[in-house]
Amino acid sequence: MYEAKTKEIVLRRVREALAKPAPFLPPTPDFTSPLHHASTDDMSVLFVENFLKTSGSFFYCESEEDFFDQLFTFKREQNIEHLFVWEANLQKALYHAGIGYTDSEQDFVKNAHASLTTCESLITRTGSILISSATAAGRRLSVYPEIHMVVAKASQLVPDIKDSLQKLRNKYKENFPSMVSLVSGPSRTADIEKTLVMGAHGPKQLVLFLIDDLPN
Repeated sequence: MYEAKTKEIVLRRVREALAKPAPFLPPTPDFTSPLHHASTDDMSVLFVENFLKTSGSFFYCESEEDFFDQLFTFKREQNIEHLFVWEANLQKALYHAGIGYTDSEQDFVKNAHASLTTCESLITRTGSILISSATAAGRRLSVYPEIHMVVAKASQLVPDIKDSLQKLRNKYKENFPSMVSLVSGPSRTADIEKTLVMGAHGPKQLVLFLIDDLPN
């Protein structure tokens, strides 16, 4: 008697469920659409906002001459005696601008207070700087010195990481760099007692000089 009643209850519930309309099923997502909607704002403005959120130091330069002036002032204010620069194009530019630098690797570990490098691109959405080992700066200049300075141009701005990687593939093709690094602010960690420590695994300060080379 009990089993028959239980069976009747189960069947009634099944019939009631079948009588209800089918639940709404959302359309199949379009996996080809971009994850982030394109912004209508100026990329340079968005990049700077996101870059500053990562505790980076930013200098806007109206021209290359303005960059040399601001670099000279920053170098003096920070008491930088040894500015390591290994890229030939930067060395030539600094030489003509009268800004001292160190071009050798001798005593690098002892004196590497600051470095100046170029970069591959600037990623707007994350405020990050993409660097690679393809330049003469190699791997060490972006990791070892306490102050890592980067000079870039506004024309190097790209919307997202995928755009930066595509730009890198188009540039180097089969000679893709062995190291590609995404730099988002100074090195930091909170592994010890959840206390934020800057410069634990790399530079304590990330400085970007952005030269405006875009047409007005």
